[in-house]
Amino acid sequence: MKSNSSRRTPPRIRLPLWAVALLGLGVIIFLIGSTVWLYQTVQATVSSLEVINPDFVNPGNSSAEAAQTLPAPSSSEVSGNNTDSETAPIFSSDAFHRWEGKSRVSILLLGIDQRCEDVGPSHTDSMMVLTIDPVGLSAAVLSLPRDLWVEIPDIGVDRINQANYWGEFYEYPGGGQALAVQTVETLLGVPIDYYVAVNFDAFVEVVDLVGGIDIDVPEAIDDPDYPDRCYGYDPFSIDVGEQHLDGENALKYARTRATFGGDVDRAARQQAVILAVREKVFSLNSLPQLIAQAPQLWQTSQENVRTNMTLDEAIQLALLAQDIPRDSIRTAVLDFNYVYNETTPDGRQVLVPVRENIRQLRDQLFAPPAIPTPVIENLPALMAAEQARVAVLNGTAEFGLAASTQEYLQSFGINVVEIGNADASTYLTSQIITYGSYPNTSRYLTQLMHVPPLNVSSGTNPDGDYDILIIIGNDWRVPSS
Repeated sequence: MKSNSSRRTPPRIRLPLWAVALLGLGVIIFLIGSTVWLYQTVQATVSSLEVINPDFVNPGNSSAEAAQTLPAPSSSEVSGNNTDSETAPIFSSDAFHRWEGKSRVSILLLGIDQRCEDVGPSHTDSMMVLTIDPVGLSAAVLSLPRDLWVEIPDIGVDRINQANYWGEFYEYPGGGQALAVQTVETLLGVPIDYYVAVNFDAFVEVVDLVGGIDIDVPEAIDDPDYPDRCYGYDPFSIDVGEQHLDGENALKYARTRATFGGDVDRAARQQAVILAVREKVFSLNSLPQLIAQAPQLWQTSQENVRTNMTLDEAIQLALLAQDIPRDSIRTAVLDFNYVYNETTPDGRQVLVPVRENIRQLRDQLFAPPAIPTPVIENLPALMAAEQARVAVLNGTAEFGLAASTQEYLQSFGINVVEIGNADASTYLTSQIITYGSYPNTSRYLTQLMHVPPLNVSSGTNPDGDYDILIIIGNDWRVPSS
């Protein structure tokens, strides 16, 4: 599907995701050793830069070149006496306080799949959710495979990497990143506070600024078909064992899919790269170099990052992150313990989530969702007042399960108007999809069938004359009377 609208068409480059986290870490980098001197120096150097959601720039314009064109600060700017609103500080003195919030903070890290000469909306090449517990001083990183088959709000079921594309295509409020955030929130059942989307130029420069990273490569990789920035090839290979990587090779190591596990292996490598950067960033030996390169680093972030996070917030979270011990950082990938391969009716290879397993992992990595099921004594009466029509489809190989479920639900006053077979008989867990506003019926069904919140979603345009659809999974058994 192509758009004919005159939308912004930035040059497209292939983007990794952890560059995202890296940019967060990149900002963290020069902020860790932040002092009043650093504050004054960086402020004076980049006070004229604009920082509101810049577009990605042409890869031919390096940040180093851009940094060379920065105007020299005046004496009044250096002394802090400049009151011109156009040269207001890019961050405040309050930024240099550690994050004081007590609630968990979650950030969606997005790598945008842009390639040269392409125009129009972009897919995400990678997604990670970074979550930080400021009270327990712990963190976790969860990688989401790009082919995960999920519900995209207001769009329908599709691969998760399509969320950013559809958000841009339909000019969704907040753009593609906002729709990607809502999609992940729907999947995991947890709130996402911020997003950070980056292209890979920032990653390469940050890794080079810290002098490269050290990686323990678990298996040799030979990828003759590694893609370049456009649609050609830039072969990549690396030996097993300890390796020192510059920015370009670190990028290739994290992007290549030339191992048996494909995207799952790649997600694990991306997390290893993030942690390697973290170790280098938090190394005392790196601070003098990073402080000296702070203006270039900040300019890079302006050219290659989109985020709804202010610089003050980034600094405060950075100061919090430096206090989190390495052994208090968990990493997880939605691998084949949490997904299974499936082919859609139109022939696409996708990864279907095993929702119960994902829910358990979610509860381990995140605080339990703050959506306790209320005890409502008159829930049956409230349900009946909604007059919702319910369809039950059997997603298992057990014959007659839909009919017996219909009888069970009707005994509680549920208006089951249709039964049948689902599109597959391999559903591992049951699902409830609500079309419209029927909160009490949905809540009652959730209680009767013990469906976890992660498996309850909303949809549009049902395929039949019903308001709520139940797809029975192999976790459901009709209770004996």
